[in-house]
Amino acid sequence: MITPFPGYGLGLRKPHYADFLDGRVDVDFVEVISENFMVPGGRPRQILRDVRARHPVALHGVSMSIGSADGLDGAYLTRLRALVDEIEPLFVSDHLSWSRIEGFNSHDLLPLPYTNEALDLVCANIHRAQDALGRAMLIENPSSYVDFAPADMTEWQFLGAMCARTGCGLLLDVNNVFVSATNHGFDPIAYLDGVPHDRVRQIHLAGHSRGKELLIDTHDQPVPASVWDLYAHVIPRLGPVATMIERDDDIPPLSELLAELAKARRIGGQTLAHAA
Repeated sequence: MITPFPGYGLGLRKPHYADFLDGRVDVDFVEVISENFMVPGGRPRQILRDVRARHPVALHGVSMSIGSADGLDGAYLTRLRALVDEIEPLFVSDHLSWSRIEGFNSHDLLPLPYTNEALDLVCANIHRAQDALGRAMLIENPSSYVDFAPADMTEWQFLGAMCARTGCGLLLDVNNVFVSATNHGFDPIAYLDGVPHDRVRQIHLAGHSRGKELLIDTHDQPVPASVWDLYAHVIPRLGPVATMIERDDDIPPLSELLAELAKARRIGGQTLAHAA
C-alpha cells in the first residue's frame, strides 16, 4: 500500500529551476517528468538532487507504455529503477495508455479499449513494472479523443479492477476526467464517484484548450472553473491526498502557479472541513 501524503505541489519545469534552487518555494512537493532525468550524471540530474534536498519529489513518467501489447522495455525499467534508488521519490507514476509498438515510440499517450483482454495485459505490465521498481506505482487516468466499441466496462470500472488486481494506486487527473467526459458524453460526476477512492494518492489539476470539435489536454492554460468544481466535489471523498498544479506549455511566472496552488489549498481545506 502506498502511504498517503496530504500536501500541495507543482511540476518542476525549466523556467523555474532557479526559483527552486535559490530560495524557499511554498510547496510541499514537486513532480518531475521521469524521462528528463533518467540519464545518469550531468546538470539535470544534479539539479534534481539539489531540489530533492529541499522537497519530496514525485517521478511522473510518459513513456512506460503500460498498455503496450509488446510488454515493457527492460532497459527503460532499469534506468528508471536507478533514478528511483537515487531520488527515493514520494511516488512513481505513469499513464493508462500505450505509445510503443514493435520498437516504434509514437510519443503520444494512446487510448486503450476497456475490455477484459486489455485489463489482463495492463495488469501483467504493471506487475512487471512494480517488481522491477521494487514498489507500487500510481497509474494516471488518461484524456482521450476516441473510444472503442464494444467495451466490457467503463473506464472507472477498469481502473478499479486494475487497482484490485495489481495493488497499484491512482493518480487522478481531474482535468482529464473533464476533457474525456466532454469529448465522449459521459457524466464526470459518475466517473469521480465510481473510481476507488481509497486508491487515490495524487491529484493533477490543469487546464485544456478547445479544438474545433473536441477539448484538447494541452496543459497550457490556468485551471478552469469546471475543473475546480470537480475537484471540490471529489476531494472530500478521498481523505489525505497530494494535489498539484500541472503546467507544461505557455508556462507563466512561478507566482501565478503558486496562486493557483493556494486556491487548491483553500478548496481542499474548506471541503474537508465541511465534510468533517
